[in-house]
Amino acid sequence: MGEYAKPDVLVETGWLEEHVDDPNIRIIEVDEDTSAYEKGHIKGSVGWNWTTDLHAPVGRDYVDRAGLSDLLSKAGVAPGTTVILYGGNNNWFAAYAYWIVKLRGFDDVKLLNGGRKKWELESRELTHEVPSYATSGITVAGAERPEIRALRDEVLAQVGSKVGFVDVRSPEEYRGEKLAPDHLPQEQAQVPGHIAGAANIPWAKAANEDGTFKSADELRALYEAEGITSGQEVIAYCRIGERSSHTWFALQELLGFPNVKNYDGSWTEYGSLVGAPVEKG
Repeated sequence: MGEYAKPDVLVETGWLEEHVDDPNIRIIEVDEDTSAYEKGHIKGSVGWNWTTDLHAPVGRDYVDRAGLSDLLSKAGVAPGTTVILYGGNNNWFAAYAYWIVKLRGFDDVKLLNGGRKKWELESRELTHEVPSYATSGITVAGAERPEIRALRDEVLAQVGSKVGFVDVRSPEEYRGEKLAPDHLPQEQAQVPGHIAGAANIPWAKAANEDGTFKSADELRALYEAEGITSGQEVIAYCRIGERSSHTWFALQELLGFPNVKNYDGSWTEYGSLVGAPVEKG
């Protein structure tokens, strides 16, 4: 069986339980349901709200490097601290946070394989105690990574090229029967459908029943069956870039594809552009 290209980007639940009090790690929970943290969380973990903490207060973009530095500092992340991200729903928004901190140049970060789902399935301890950490004053020192992000003009220029577009939304969204998941009706584009030529590989197919990532061989077979291979540039997208962050993680971090980008504008942007090539069905 093939191994992950970067196995160290994941930690297992058993390892984390043994290291939960390690002062050199900081556990951070990021959930779609921003109230989940308050209902119980892993001991010592900090809760980040993906809407208010990770996004700029004005406009559609993410916190900048200074904003991320401040967020990490308030969480007590110091130089040499390893951040362990986890969340519900197969690490959906934890992977989003992982991609954002990588985009802004912070490197010492990993995902808890299986996230909150696996932790709960194994009946591991959750607490309501909210920790308090001294601010560290850390500054994100790594270079930003614009090469892992696709913006609108690049996407439009690549439609019809050899770039592999991966639409990770549900088949119903891809076919144009729905504009957004049923529980998120407020986040919609102007028209239904998908980017012309995109393959539909729903993000959750990369995960097992317990929320962990499938094996390298299973992941490779999943994407290759739809024509997505390591020899091409790949651009993943969904609705707002969160589900596609999970796919970006599987392709770039676990399979080692050399050129994978997350189009975070995704369908809420693309499906509102005048004249953009759209397909349905």
